[in-house]
Amino acid sequence: MKVLVLHGPNLNLLGIREPTVYGKLTLSEINEQIKSYCQELNIDVEFFQSNYEGALIERIHRAVTDSFSVIIINPGALTHYSYALRDAVAAVQIPTIEVHLSNIYSREKFRHHSVIAPVAVGQISGMGVHSYLLAIQAAAALYR
Repeated sequence: MKVLVLHGPNLNLLGIREPTVYGKLTLSEINEQIKSYCQELNIDVEFFQSNYEGALIERIHRAVTDSFSVIIINPGALTHYSYALRDAVAAVQIPTIEVHLSNIYSREKFRHHSVIAPVAVGQISGMGVHSYLLAIQAAAALYR
């Protein structure tokens, strides 16, 4: 089983960006926790982060030829308005789980809507790094 974990805009600033909202872990530290958990479950994992919508879309497209079983995506602010990212997720037909470190429904009103959620198999938010780890559990269950 292969899982692609995508991190959207500004997630490269984790650890210094609004730590009261997103926590103090850096993106590297989060990736290390995900990688360690995936090793326990015998799951191959690859990470990709970009601040550019097009780069994320191209990586989603390549996920098909790279034979990924599941995509886990934290689209960042693209969650709320990127129909192009939504269409890419829908197009590849790879089960996709949307994750967020913070609870997007307890924040500003514009964050309450996700254009990605309708084409994802599920969404996990508000659990910090555990949002990703729960998504890995869900991915393993989907694959079985």
